[in-house]
Amino acid sequence: MSVTAAHTRQERPTRIPELDALRGFALAGILLVNALMMAGPHALGVVDDLTASVSDRIVEGLVQTFAVGKFYLLFSFLFGYSFTLQLTSAASDGARAVPRHLRRTLGLLVLGILHAVLLYVGDILVTYALFGLVLIAARNCSPGAALRAARIVYGCAAVPLLLLGTFSLLMPDAETAAADAELAASFPALIAGYRGDAASVVAANIGQLPDALLSALVMGGFVLPAFLVGLHCGKLRLLADTGRHRARMRRICLLGTATGLPGSVFMALAVSGPLGPRWALFGQLVGMVTAPALTAAYVCGMLLFLDTARGARVTALLAPAGRMALTNYLSQSLVMALVFTAYGFALYDRLGPGDVVLGALVLYAVQLAVSARLMARHRYGPVEWFLRAVTLAGLPRGGDRRDAAV
Repeated sequence: MSVTAAHTRQERPTRIPELDALRGFALAGILLVNALMMAGPHALGVVDDLTASVSDRIVEGLVQTFAVGKFYLLFSFLFGYSFTLQLTSAASDGARAVPRHLRRTLGLLVLGILHAVLLYVGDILVTYALFGLVLIAARNCSPGAALRAARIVYGCAAVPLLLLGTFSLLMPDAETAAADAELAASFPALIAGYRGDAASVVAANIGQLPDALLSALVMGGFVLPAFLVGLHCGKLRLLADTGRHRARMRRICLLGTATGLPGSVFMALAVSGPLGPRWALFGQLVGMVTAPALTAAYVCGMLLFLDTARGARVTALLAPAGRMALTNYLSQSLVMALVFTAYGFALYDRLGPGDVVLGALVLYAVQLAVSARLMARHRYGPVEWFLRAVTLAGLPRGGDRRDAAV
């Protein structure tokens, strides 16, 4: 019997507050990374900034260590998990799951393209939409098959990247310096574009799309395994009763930290620290390959914490933002575009990392407060309502708050 058929005998799933809290937590990490990326061309050590202060490098190093590469994977895991809840929701409504999810995918794709062209070229929604098609194809696979596929895809992505990173260490210093100089030579035009006018901002984003697509393809090698791990966990409903899995989650948290944190620290030392340009690419790739381990530690550590009395208060704080995570994600880009580009204050390449991170934390606090007010009165955030309407090919019904992140 197919898994989809099994879903038809299940009731519509209720929302899991801890999943929403994880989304709310992930929004903070996404914001810290994206804010630095949108603030200027030297962001996060893309090319060494010789004018950066020690405090700037420390701030970037901390973001490199604890945020870069981790939180988009956390969202990817939750995307895969929520997919199983959406299957159950469709079955309980007597609807055909595949057309629903294809419409949802199309909606994400359109939002992602508009986001990348108008606001932030580092959009993740297009990647989610395209690789989300694999989830539709894999909807009837067993939990074990999903986990095995995740391991295979991860291995196929990680091994070539590590080989590439190792090869980069063999390059002469002169070649590394020449490549960095060539990239830095493009920065004045980029700065002028983002400080010019609305048309030049869009042109600057479009000009970076080829590199962004290549980056999205590389990231997809890790997004897809996270999707599949989420699919595995969702099919087993592992997060519906985390109390039964506390010992296992502790082990994953410890092992993930022991594996992922050293890789992230090495990335920070290589990219934003003292190791120098020769190690930068290798450090980035090591950080990318080990990031899933630290993401797993974040997931399990947060779930263990949220299952406590103090954690329940944190859940109440974070969950409203997580319920409207898509609205918050896009509004983060909108606010930062107003701050850094000619849409507003045109502060591109004018603020240091410390100021950018402080501003991002203030924005996150505002989002938590606004989300709490909106979710106390409404069932969906604005963009969630739009995507739900596209998914259903009709207006969402009001009044029923049982939906499970659909």
